[in-house]
Amino acid sequence: MLFADVPPADAEGCVLVHSLRVGGRLLKKGRVLVPADLEEIRNAGITSIIVARLEPDDINEDEAAARIALALAADGARVGASFTGRSNLYATVSGAMSFDAKTIDLINGIDESITVATLAPYATVRPGEMIATVKIIPYAAPRGAVERAAALAAGAIRVAAFQPLQCALISTFLPGQKQALLDKNRTALEARLAPLGGTIMFERRVAHRTEPLTQALREALLQHPDLFFVFGASAISDRRDIIPAAIVAGGGEIEHFGMPVDPGNLLLLARLGGVPAIGLPSCARSPKTNGFDFVLQRIFAGLPVGREEIMHMGVGGLLQEIPSRPQPRDKAPAVLRAPRIAAIVLAAGMSSRMGANKLLQEWRGKALLRWTVEAALASEAKPVIVVTGHDATSAEAILRGLDVVIVRNPAYREGLSTSLRRGLSELPESADGALVMLGDMPEVSGDLLNRMIAAFSPTDGRSICVAVHEGKRGNPVLWSRAFFGEMSAITGDTGAKNLLAANEEQLCEIETGAAALRDVDTPEALAQLRAAGAG
Repeated sequence: MLFADVPPADAEGCVLVHSLRVGGRLLKKGRVLVPADLEEIRNAGITSIIVARLEPDDINEDEAAARIALALAADGARVGASFTGRSNLYATVSGAMSFDAKTIDLINGIDESITVATLAPYATVRPGEMIATVKIIPYAAPRGAVERAAALAAGAIRVAAFQPLQCALISTFLPGQKQALLDKNRTALEARLAPLGGTIMFERRVAHRTEPLTQALREALLQHPDLFFVFGASAISDRRDIIPAAIVAGGGEIEHFGMPVDPGNLLLLARLGGVPAIGLPSCARSPKTNGFDFVLQRIFAGLPVGREEIMHMGVGGLLQEIPSRPQPRDKAPAVLRAPRIAAIVLAAGMSSRMGANKLLQEWRGKALLRWTVEAALASEAKPVIVVTGHDATSAEAILRGLDVVIVRNPAYREGLSTSLRRGLSELPESADGALVMLGDMPEVSGDLLNRMIAAFSPTDGRSICVAVHEGKRGNPVLWSRAFFGEMSAITGDTGAKNLLAANEEQLCEIETGAAALRDVDTPEALAQLRAAGAG
């Protein structure tokens, strides 16, 4: 293709490179000039124009784009009309994108005039959505390059349509676990299956043990499902754990355990009676995209998914996100970041069981309250808010010099809930959650608090993180912002324990050792602390 500055008389059939306004009309760049255009140009007194002239071996941009796009499109894809060197491909079915990224790379490497852009491999699409675009950069492309690109394309892009599958769901439960949680598990799974055309045709709920789970799998197999799901009461931790052991005992085989996608690391892929079986990670409860979706969508689209495919999911597999992260194309993508967690130290009580202000009692050379607050400051929590009330002046003097926000609770006599509300009212709007700490727990460390912060992930169903020891819940507790409204409505001399029971599906227990249970309420407890710690 040649570029030249020529008189209008020599420009017939050439492409106008720069837009011109002549005779009250705008001739836009890219226009193939005809005699009437050239007459208007001459009448406007223009004596030369810059044009592009195609050579015998050139193909016009629209034709070149159309040829390549038509060659690319396979099942589930259609090609739109070309314009300004662009030809778009659209989905005609609901399904998953299927193409070889190396092929697209090879096409893009043929000639700088030819470009192909696609959605990500295996992206879920709906009818009418754009899935790829072919763009010819200049006004024409070399014939040889277009022909090589079309030959390489050879039906490279297709949409693998989702097929309606009948699914079996087996859920396990632990002693004392509420059936309501299993109901929510099913509801979450059904919401995920519906857009893919999946339905649950068989369900069993059994104890989280190998034998009953094996029996349930055998019963499900008799119903000839297309896909098995096992939703465990406890996450799978090893390929010899309860769920994989039950699948093997039922005559199945484990294909792969784990995946390089987060959330979704603990997914199990197996086969039972030749049918795919998935041991679900806990993030399957979340509506947010996670590794389970990667596997589920490929199965419904009839695409291969096994060990090799799973181990190639790591690139682009970091999906961890904050609850407010916008959907693609709605807004600018949110930057991944660590959660913003604040700390609230409750230090307003009257210490009635101690007989003196317990927070002022010393241990290892420092007041109990200062130990607690310094632990909060040593963690990633920011800011640290201390709520004082009874004997506030003395408590605040102990904290002098520390980078904390001190707020007083004038209603401290009305109970713990008033201090909790006071602390919540001081939280910054940017806080994703808050560690609620008791002022009389000096053995809690910054490292312990950081472990709790690291565990916090509302998108994975970990909106509440509770310190526990040997199965018994204690303090601190890390709460998601989603619960601040309910916490602020609590009254009386109580904390938010009732909210824990009502939100088990969002709760994560963190084993923190005995420190989680050791508050110093009585002279005996203080004596034991000092004896144990040489205080």
